[in-house]
Amino acid sequence: MFAPRDPDEYLLPTERRVIRVRRHWSYVLFDVLEAMALLAGAMMISYLLPENLGFVQNILWYGALLVLLRLAYYVIEWWVERIVVTDKRFMISSGVFETKVAMMPISKVTDLTYERTVLGRMFGFGTLVVESAGQIQALNRIEYLPAPEEVYDAISELTFGDKKAQAERFSMIKAQRAARGKKMVP
Repeated sequence: MFAPRDPDEYLLPTERRVIRVRRHWSYVLFDVLEAMALLAGAMMISYLLPENLGFVQNILWYGALLVLLRLAYYVIEWWVERIVVTDKRFMISSGVFETKVAMMPISKVTDLTYERTVLGRMFGFGTLVVESAGQIQALNRIEYLPAPEEVYDAISELTFGDKKAQAERFSMIKAQRAARGKKMVP
């Protein structure tokens, strides 16, 4: 009831999912480090305060609790967000309390670029820049994307590749899974 919908529930019966990922864990790294620094500061201040200032100690620890709750919210928000690429569109579903789904048809993509910084190469993430017919879409810049080369190649194949070959490859995958007894999820 309160859990966000699975992104696959937004897919049409005729769509096939190509990629489904969440942003790289480094997306929440700054928030984790910030919370650790604030909690360490609260512990030091609490240790240095005289014992007769119990009221200040309580305020300090309630502040530390708020820092932990804020961190938990950011981690849950990261965990819930999904980036899904299908053969017809790609979308980002996000939101803890309010679900948001941003979608863009694959057919609207005119230019596709991925960028990787030195840290991105070290940790395995990058940024995907998507442009569409002179319009700025909700999905024009997807940062902290894990394995951006694979996503770039998949979207390039879907956008600019041979549609007949894609259909044949999809039917081959479907046949192989059927032969192994696995149910194909549309």
